[in-house]
Amino acid sequence: MVMHMLRSVIGLLLLAQASTAGAVLSIEIIGAGEHRVPVAVVPFGGDAMLAQTINEVVAGDLQRSGLFRLVDTAGKSPHELSEVSYPDWHSRGAEALAIGTVTVLPNNRIEARFRLLDVVKQTELAGQAVSANNDQARAIGHRIADLIYEKLTGDKGVFSTRIAYVNRQGQKYRLIVADSDGYNEHVVLERSEPIMSPAWSPDGSHLAYASFETGHAVVYIQSLYTNQRMAVADFRGSNSAPAWSPDGKQLAVVLTRDGSSQIYLIRPDGSGARRITFNGSINTEPNFSPDGKFLLFTSDRGGSPQIYRMPVEGGQEQRITFGAGNNFSPRHSPDGKSFVFAHFGNGRFYIATQDFQTGQMSLLTEGGWEKKPSFAPNGKIILFASEGRGRGILATVSGDGRVKQHMYTQSGDAREPVWGPNL
Repeated sequence: MVMHMLRSVIGLLLLAQASTAGAVLSIEIIGAGEHRVPVAVVPFGGDAMLAQTINEVVAGDLQRSGLFRLVDTAGKSPHELSEVSYPDWHSRGAEALAIGTVTVLPNNRIEARFRLLDVVKQTELAGQAVSANNDQARAIGHRIADLIYEKLTGDKGVFSTRIAYVNRQGQKYRLIVADSDGYNEHVVLERSEPIMSPAWSPDGSHLAYASFETGHAVVYIQSLYTNQRMAVADFRGSNSAPAWSPDGKQLAVVLTRDGSSQIYLIRPDGSGARRITFNGSINTEPNFSPDGKFLLFTSDRGGSPQIYRMPVEGGQEQRITFGAGNNFSPRHSPDGKSFVFAHFGNGRFYIATQDFQTGQMSLLTEGGWEKKPSFAPNGKIILFASEGRGRGILATVSGDGRVKQHMYTQSGDAREPVWGPNL
């Protein structure tokens, strides 16, 4: 197992406006990793109801990753290190064991103390205490699952992150923020006109999006803590496709105020709009590189939609997708070494990635109606829009294409997904 030092867990940072903990997404797992690590997650000791919630979240997160196989814990319930018999767990095929207790603290707080053990080497891999308000047991479960994931894979977990997407039901459009597993749904905005292109601020406190509520597309920024919002791009024509810079000090937006779709940079308060593309064709769907120095965008200047790259401060624009088919909706990987995009070929839409250095393109999905890809913060999973059971759904695929999930809303069509940052 890969062993890395874990950072201490000081607290859990959550959105101020909590909502009901009902799941709005039912998740169907398709496929699994080439080698799944067998892990035993023993139900925590202490408060029975809280322990059950935490255990369900931890087990569910690990299963959804496709990288772990849960080992049966029936008949065994160690909660302390002194109660663990390593040979018992080795005989069950476990390579790792998670144990712990949950305690109700004063001032409406709860604390979970857990240990992750290496069954094969009979050593402790991690020991942590995670605390939160007493209505945030699920958040504690996600954090523990993140720590287990990180310790056993060497990659940062993303179970504690959130996603945003648009749900359409009839003539109603709702912009929704939810936990990565679909729980704790929060409706950010509800309108009778389309809502498009939600984009997370780097610190996860705001969403930018385009809304047609005034009769034409306007870009808004809205606080997820106060619900206050302001129009930051409401120029003549269409205002769309907002993308935050990594430092949060500017956005790239697409405006048609000069005739064709062009990319501009603008401050979050709506000031200082500055045009940076000048080609007469359509230029849209900008996305900043992790270092903030480059933009990817889609343009049809070559006769078909393809992906281009340019310096943020202006300069040579370089086409980087070639070959048969159309390519659009590019998004940088968190490490900046590759990008994900939607590829159209042979009458089907696919999710694809391409390496910047080699230029090699890889198709990750079987094709269908697959659009708007978005990387998880650890770069290991990609969220995108798809179709299933006759309606729009969300889906994910691992970076190697092995593990897939379909995420079905209770009702309506899900569209325009985007993965939020680590908090």
